[in-house]
Amino acid sequence: MTEAKGTSRAFRRRARRSDASERPERPAEPVRDAAESVPYGMRLAAAWSWRILLVGGVLAVVVFLVIQLRLVIIPVLVAVLLSALLVPFSRWLQRHGWPRWLAVTAAMVATLAVVGGLLTLGISQIVRGSADLAEQSVIAWDGFREWLLEGPLHVTSDQIDAFVAQIVQVVQSESDVLLSGALSVSSTIGHFLAGLLLALFATLFILIDGRGIWAWVVGIFPRRARAAVDGAGRAGWATLENFVRVQIFVAAIDAIGIGAGALLLGVPLAIPIAVLVFLGSFIPIVGAVVTGALAVFVALVYEGWGIALAMLGVVLLVQQVEGHVLQPLVMGTAVKVHPLGVVIAVATGSLLAGIPGALFAVPVAAVGNVIILYIASGRWKGDDPPELTRSPLWRTVPQKPGYGR
Repeated sequence: MTEAKGTSRAFRRRARRSDASERPERPAEPVRDAAESVPYGMRLAAAWSWRILLVGGVLAVVVFLVIQLRLVIIPVLVAVLLSALLVPFSRWLQRHGWPRWLAVTAAMVATLAVVGGLLTLGISQIVRGSADLAEQSVIAWDGFREWLLEGPLHVTSDQIDAFVAQIVQVVQSESDVLLSGALSVSSTIGHFLAGLLLALFATLFILIDGRGIWAWVVGIFPRRARAAVDGAGRAGWATLENFVRVQIFVAAIDAIGIGAGALLLGVPLAIPIAVLVFLGSFIPIVGAVVTGALAVFVALVYEGWGIALAMLGVVLLVQQVEGHVLQPLVMGTAVKVHPLGVVIAVATGSLLAGIPGALFAVPVAAVGNVIILYIASGRWKGDDPPELTRSPLWRTVPQKPGYGR
């Protein structure tokens, strides 16, 4: 009996093993990667995100370096703007038979003569009329004091004297701040003079050897990229030339508008005011505010409140025309940037770098836009790499007879 039970158990075990061997094996489930479980939209967003962060980081580093080296970069950028105006003039003289050195000299001398002449004309007339202006300022203050005493405000003489004494006390108590400010101004003047010399020096060499400098820049890039870099640079340079010409036109419109308004209202010093407005228009925001305030102040001192308010209306009208018509439409058309882009570029440049940022915002945006569009269009793909003719100014190996290169 026991043997029969053992035989039946062994038989059942063999039967189960044979059934298990005949069953098909289940395929092993594949090991899923974690990336495959992430939706496609999330992966696409992540791919865009790290690329945007990388580009933003590079731009942040570039902006940081520009800010740290602003005492060098700003004069060089000014030299580039001046060169965009003077290079066409120099080439025009050379096409009409002038030697190269004489054309470059004439362009530099003409620029210095025009700017120096305008500054001399404006400053000399203001200095000549400074005594009369001081006398009229005292008369205007006496009139304003009398109005405060007898006008609807009913301010007493003691209150006015106390207010003046308080101002004098504040000035005396803040003498250390004023002294440090004077030292800061002197340092700023030194930086300005050094930057001016650097800008003139860089402008001279761009006029003399602009092609050689550009050839050196193009030669830094790989040979396959040189056609794109050269074409994009030339397109950006043409846009920069248009910008400079239009900026001079806008400054002239400002000067004519405010100067003519001052002349029609009978405000003295109308010519120097127009000259200062023309020069100040090249400095966005601060230039317009300072020159406009000067015109209103002169009108107030010489002609009273009525003419001063009329002069203020003229200044605001001209500035509105510049800000809403000339800058967005004329400038935007010339540099191929949408008017909204011009406004955003100026606002962004002002926030990032103040007055220099506002000055260079539009040309940088315009040139960058043209360069990106040119490279993205692919028009350069069929062009051969440009021939790079190195200038003698960029040779680092001495050249002498019998010396092998």
